[in-house]
Amino acid sequence: MSLPTPSPSSSPFTSYAVRVAEDPADREMCFAVRKEVFVGEQGVPEDLEYDAYDTVATHVLAVREDGVPLGTGRLLYGEAAAAKVDGDLSVGSLGRLAVTQAARGLGVGAALVRAIERAARARGLAAVDLHAQTHALGFYERLGYVAYGPEFPDAGIPHRAMRRAL
Repeated sequence: MSLPTPSPSSSPFTSYAVRVAEDPADREMCFAVRKEVFVGEQGVPEDLEYDAYDTVATHVLAVREDGVPLGTGRLLYGEAAAAKVDGDLSVGSLGRLAVTQAARGLGVGAALVRAIERAARARGLAAVDLHAQTHALGFYERLGYVAYGPEFPDAGIPHRAMRRAL
């Protein structure tokens, strides 16, 4: 699934597409973005960034028209998500949302979230849950997510749980 999205004229590119990462090359681009953002920028230890869920997740990828990756995210569902959302099989888990520094502010993150939500709806899920870094709460709130529960650390970074009904 590919959705061309116009970008602001100040951008170094004219469009990007968001698609499900279907092949190993796409997944490698997803992991490269995560390494750049989480490991490189935020200092998350690499052994914490990648996990067993990566093999069962649906990954989405935003790519520039020339093939350069701009962002990624993943959806967990079924038993993989249930472990993260108190056993509720009707709720998916959005995670590992990352946008490269050059692509921030262009709508890439919102397009990735919406693609993950479409994938969740296609699997019959009723809601999507996520663990947001606290600095990103406003971003997710603008997309309809509601925070619940106390703040907690994840990889040494403060987070809050959030959910959106689909």
